[in-house]
Amino acid sequence: MVETHESDVLRGQPPTFTPEEAAGLAAELFGMRGTASPLGSERDQGFLIRGADRPLGALKISNASEDPAIVDMETAAALHVLGADPSLPVAGPLVAVGADPAAGPIAYRARASDAAGAEHLVRASTYMPGTASIDPLELDGDALFDHGVTIARLGRAMRSFFDPSAGRVLLWDVQHALSLRPMADAIEDPAHRALLDGVLDRFERDVLPRWPSLRSQVIHGDVTLDNALVDARGRISGIIDFGDMSHTALVCDLSSALESLLAGRDPADVVPLAMRCIDGYRSITPLEPEELALLPDLLSTRLVTVAVLFGWRARRHPDNDYLRGWEERLWPLLASLEANGREALRARLRAGDEAADARSLIARRASVFGPALSPLTYDRPLHLVRGEGVWLVDADGRRFLDCYNNVPVVGHGHPRVTDAIARQSRVLNTNMRYLHGTAIELAERLVASMPAGSGLDTVLFVNSGSEANDTAWRLATAWTGARGGLASAFAYHGVTQAITDVSPEEWRGDDRPAHVEVFVPLDRYRDDTAPELAAEDLLRATERLQERGILPAATFVDGGFTSDGILAVPPAYVRALADLSHEIGALYIADEVQVGHGRTGDGLWSFAANDVSADIVTLGKPMGNGHPVAALITRRELTERFAETTEWFSTFGGNPVACAAALAVLDVIEDERLVERAARVGPLLRAAIAALMPAHPSIGDVRGVGLLSGVELVRDPGTKEPDPELAGAVKNAMRERGVLVGSTGPRDNVLKVRPPLVFGEEHISLVVEALEDSLRAIGR
Repeated sequence: MVETHESDVLRGQPPTFTPEEAAGLAAELFGMRGTASPLGSERDQGFLIRGADRPLGALKISNASEDPAIVDMETAAALHVLGADPSLPVAGPLVAVGADPAAGPIAYRARASDAAGAEHLVRASTYMPGTASIDPLELDGDALFDHGVTIARLGRAMRSFFDPSAGRVLLWDVQHALSLRPMADAIEDPAHRALLDGVLDRFERDVLPRWPSLRSQVIHGDVTLDNALVDARGRISGIIDFGDMSHTALVCDLSSALESLLAGRDPADVVPLAMRCIDGYRSITPLEPEELALLPDLLSTRLVTVAVLFGWRARRHPDNDYLRGWEERLWPLLASLEANGREALRARLRAGDEAADARSLIARRASVFGPALSPLTYDRPLHLVRGEGVWLVDADGRRFLDCYNNVPVVGHGHPRVTDAIARQSRVLNTNMRYLHGTAIELAERLVASMPAGSGLDTVLFVNSGSEANDTAWRLATAWTGARGGLASAFAYHGVTQAITDVSPEEWRGDDRPAHVEVFVPLDRYRDDTAPELAAEDLLRATERLQERGILPAATFVDGGFTSDGILAVPPAYVRALADLSHEIGALYIADEVQVGHGRTGDGLWSFAANDVSADIVTLGKPMGNGHPVAALITRRELTERFAETTEWFSTFGGNPVACAAALAVLDVIEDERLVERAARVGPLLRAAIAALMPAHPSIGDVRGVGLLSGVELVRDPGTKEPDPELAGAVKNAMRERGVLVGSTGPRDNVLKVRPPLVFGEEHISLVVEALEDSLRAIGR
C-alpha cells in the first residue's frame, strides 16, 4: 500500500465526541446554540445542530490525522462553488467566532481536543434542508436525472478551481485503484475476492493506459447519498461534504454517484436507471467518447474501492456500523455488472468500437434491408467507423483518401459543423411554425448568394435534394399548368415518385413515364457540335412530348451533368438549355445538389457562374455536410401561385439544428476559401491524371470543373468504346490502395472523383499513384 497522508487518515481512529460535547463546540466555536444529533461518517464525525425552533447548521469534526491544508482546500472549494453558481445547494462554510473572513479558509475552522488529548479541526456550515442517507430505492428515474444535472453543474462550477492539495493520493480516487491490492485481504469471501481481482486486473489492463486522455480537474468526487440531502421528490437539496476532493478525471464524479444510486437495485433496472442519471449529467456536460467508453469500468472500479476501503476499515473499527452498511447491497450490484450489466451499459452508451466483423454486418444488412436497396460499394465493402477531413477510417484502423463523397463538402466531421449541430440540438429543435432566427438568417444568406437581378428571393426548406426537386416540380406544374418533364438522358434528380420519373438513371428496361422526355447532353469527348446547336435536342424532346398531347412544365438540369458522365459542358450550352426552356413555356430548374456549394470553383452555384437564368434552384447533399437539410430558392410569384392551391409545410424542413449546420457550412466555405481551393486544386488534379494518358491509353478523357472530375475509361482510344468492366476493376483496385472513387455515366465507365473541398495539392499524388498502380496491375 502507498504510504501517504491518506493512509494515515484511514488508519486513524474516528473522533469520539459525544453529542453534548459537539453541542458545546458548536456554541463556543461558531455561535450555534442548540442540541447536536450525530450524522453518519466513515472517518470523521458530523452533527446536526438544532436550535429551539429550527435547525441551525452542521458541525464537522475531522479525524485527528487530517491535514489542515486539505481542510482549507475543502472550505475554499465550497466558497468557490457558491461564487460560481450560487443556486447550487451547497452548504456554506461558517466563519469561526472571532475570525476575520479576509484571512481566507483558515477563518472557517477552529481546533478542539478530545478526552485523550488528540487535536481535531472543527468546521461548521449552514443548514441545508432535506433527508440524509436516503435509501436509493426511494429514488425514481426522474430523481436520478436531476442528480445527474446537479453533479454536472457542480463539476462545471469547480472547473476553474485549483488547490495544490488536490494533487494528494486519495485512495477513494479510482485512479489509484491498484494501490488497493495490499488491502484486498480484508475481503475474505472467495467469490467476492475473485470479482475484486478481476476488476482490478481489467483496470490495470484497459483503463489505466487510457487515463491520460480523460478530462481532469479538481472534482468533488463523492456526491453520494451520504454526502447529499434530498427533498421530498428525491432531488438534491444539499451538498454537505467536500472531504473526498482530488484532481482526477471529471467523469469520476459520475461513477461515484452511480455507485451510490444503483446499490440494491433489481439488476433489470440498473442500466435504465444508470442512463437516466447519465442523461441528466450530459444535459449539462456532454461526455467525450473516451469517457463514455470507460464509464462502465470506472463504475465497477468504484464499487471495488468502496468494498476494499470499507472492509479494511471495518476490520479496524468493528463497532462502526456505518462501515458495514453498504456491504449487502454492494456485492450484488458488482456481481450483476460483471456478469453482463457492464457490457449492457456500454452498449446503451453506444460507446464501444463496432465489434461486428464485416461479413456479419453484410449478412445482417441483407436480412433487414432487402434487395431494393442500392448495393454496397466495392467488391470488398468498407466497414467505416470514423471520418476526418478527406480521410475515412475503417474498423481495422486503415485510412482511406475519400475522393468520392461530395456530401461532406467541408470535410468529414468538421468541428465547426458538428459543434453547431450539437449545441443547437441541446438547446432547441422545433419546426417552421415557430419563430426561430436561424432559419431566417439562413434563408437571407441563400437569397443574398443568388445573382443580382435574378428575382430569386424566396426560400423553402426541406430535408433532401429529392424533396427540394419534388417541391420544385410542384411549383412548376402549379405555375405552368403543364405536366411534362424534361431531363438529360441519364440524369439523376432524386428518389420520390415524381422525381424518379425525371431521373432516367433510375429507369429500368423499357418502362418509361409517358410525361417525361430526355435530351442528349453535349459530350465534347465525342461530339464537337456547337453548344447552341447541341442544346436544340431539347426542342426535339419537347416535340415528342407534344405528340402525346403533353406540354413541358420544367427542365431539370444538373450543371455538372454528373450522372451523364461528368460532361463538363461549356457555359453557352447550359445557357442555351435555359433559354430554350423558357421559349417552350417551361421553367428551368437548376439542380445544384451535386455541383453547388462551391464544388465547381467559380462561385457557390454553377448556374450563376454560367450566367444561366434559372427559375428555381435546388440545394441538397452538401448543404449540411451530412446533416439532412435542403432548400429551394425561387421567385416569390411562383410561391404565391402555389399558395393559391395548397398550404405548404415540411415538418423537419428548416428546423433549427439543420439550419445551424447549413450556416456553419456556408461560414466554413467562406472562411477556409474552399471555392478558391476548388478552382486551384481541381485543374492540377486533372492535369496530373491526364499525364498518365500516354502510358495508359485506356484513359480516354479527363474532364471536369473545380473539384468534380471524370476519368473516362475506354477499350480503345480510337473507337472511344466505353469500358465499364475496366472502370469497375480500377475502382476496386484503388480501394485496395487506399483511395476511394466512384463510377458514373450511362455505361458506368467514368471514374467519378469528387472529394470534399478540403482536398489539397498534397493529396493529388496519392490519387495519381493509386490510379497508375491499379491500371498497371490490371495490365491496362
